[in-house]
Amino acid sequence: MMTELDFKTLSELLFPNVTKAPEDMELEYPARVLPEGAKVTRFAPSPTGFVHFGGLFPSTIGERLAHQSGGVFYLRIEDTDAKREVEGAAEGLIKTLAHYGIRFDEGAVIGKDGKIADQGIYGPYRQSQRGPIYHVYAKKLVAEGRAYPVFTTKEELEALNAVDKKTEIKERDWHEDDARQIEKQRAEREITLDEVKAHLAAGDPFVLRLLADGDPEKKIRFTDLIKGNLEIPENDEDFVLLKSDGIPTYHFAHAVDDHLMGTTHVIRGEEWLPSLAKHIMLFRYLGFKLPKYMHIAQIMRLDEVGNKKKLSKRDMGANMDDYSRMGYAPASVCEYVMTLLNSNYEEWHAQNPELPYTDFPFNIKKMSNSGCLFDFQKLNDVSKNVLSRMSAEEVYDQCLEWANAFDPDFGKLLAADPDYAKAIFAIGRGGKKPRKDLATWCDAKPYMGFFYDELFNIEDAYPENFAKADIEKALSLFLDTYDSADDMTVWFDKIKAVAEQLGYASDMKAYKADPAAYPGSVADVSMFLRVAVTGKLNSPDMYAVMQVLGEDRVKARLNRMIETLKNA
Repeated sequence: MMTELDFKTLSELLFPNVTKAPEDMELEYPARVLPEGAKVTRFAPSPTGFVHFGGLFPSTIGERLAHQSGGVFYLRIEDTDAKREVEGAAEGLIKTLAHYGIRFDEGAVIGKDGKIADQGIYGPYRQSQRGPIYHVYAKKLVAEGRAYPVFTTKEELEALNAVDKKTEIKERDWHEDDARQIEKQRAEREITLDEVKAHLAAGDPFVLRLLADGDPEKKIRFTDLIKGNLEIPENDEDFVLLKSDGIPTYHFAHAVDDHLMGTTHVIRGEEWLPSLAKHIMLFRYLGFKLPKYMHIAQIMRLDEVGNKKKLSKRDMGANMDDYSRMGYAPASVCEYVMTLLNSNYEEWHAQNPELPYTDFPFNIKKMSNSGCLFDFQKLNDVSKNVLSRMSAEEVYDQCLEWANAFDPDFGKLLAADPDYAKAIFAIGRGGKKPRKDLATWCDAKPYMGFFYDELFNIEDAYPENFAKADIEKALSLFLDTYDSADDMTVWFDKIKAVAEQLGYASDMKAYKADPAAYPGSVADVSMFLRVAVTGKLNSPDMYAVMQVLGEDRVKARLNRMIETLKNA
């Protein structure tokens, strides 16, 4: 058994180039000076691909908790797994989060040269650049007898590479294997200084393992801010701290980084709960104060038969880039996320309809511990409300940006006459009950296409129960008196006059009282005009539509329909 002096010697053998001590690190990374109650949170993704919808959850929670409390929210890139890293993923991640209003106070940013840079004094904020820091604490653990090396000879490496891992796993007797692993772990713990020296002289690589002192028969009481009070078995696994290339595992790196960066609250998926005992042990060994943990339930979806399934990377809506392509405004997605995160958000919003979602007092206690159900229909409903509250200028700007990226021809139409497009978007906007025609920017073209001659066509046919002669006569009579300078009252009086000349009811009360007495009503006359002018049976307010279209375009469309009816 090694003595205290032996452990000190072992640490020097394994880390001869590490000259700094943990005390030096504490000076380089001083404790943050923040108001009482201020929270320091982080989003710490791995740059292994696109930003998953689930990634918006911890980042939104972290941003809200930090900024509501006068704290700090930072971005750390956990890129220690070079094999899984995707080129450009970190840059794409930063841009995507910025698109959805996730504002970091410090951390990894995109510099002027387009590459990742640091903003803040607690960096580097990429774990791949923090190797020397981890080695300081690794050396400390070895010197205290809390970690030990496990060497692999070149012959053993060759043998490992030759094994068919899948076959090996399938054929294992796990109970027998567990016993073998325990015996193997005990033997590895008994390594001597002479053996270490021999391995180092031979150039054999080693992994560094934590020397666990836990008893799985005993329980740790722990309070998770979402899951509540938990009891978890103590950790007895000598898990890896440093891989053979000197790169830390997530377990080790996150503990060191969260301590030095002053993290108070860690928000992560519930899949990390099985590792919690390891992390509690590691923080204790390192002498660090354990941050508060929040383990978020998985995001679920309903499959074709109504069963709940985890929202996987292959599902529509999992990739945050999907929302840009589908035309969802960032504010719509963010507000939808808030409805999933806090059960009282919708009640608050109903009482504060004009306030942005960022004014909502986010509350950890209102979070579900059983998982959220992703639902496109709910997202569309939320989005319609969000877009209906935007000004015509905001709608125009965001719709144009989307169209330029995903429908350039439509973008050209919008850009050709901004005032005209804004006037279209202004129809029915504002007031207590604004129109809710748009859920996404993809809806804009079908909704407003009839305003542009290049996109106009007759989509809906007139109902067959009306005589074409009546329709033609109604359009002609209206055309004879139409004046774009008329106010709405005069305009509608002229439509009622057309109805009377056709023998239709000009008073809807009278028509509803005895519909059989009339061949139609003033509402039907309005419908005749609507189809001729918009090509649709349903459209925004016809007076407003005609005002925006202008007299020349309205008259041209009425004349065109009259000719069509005559030649039918």
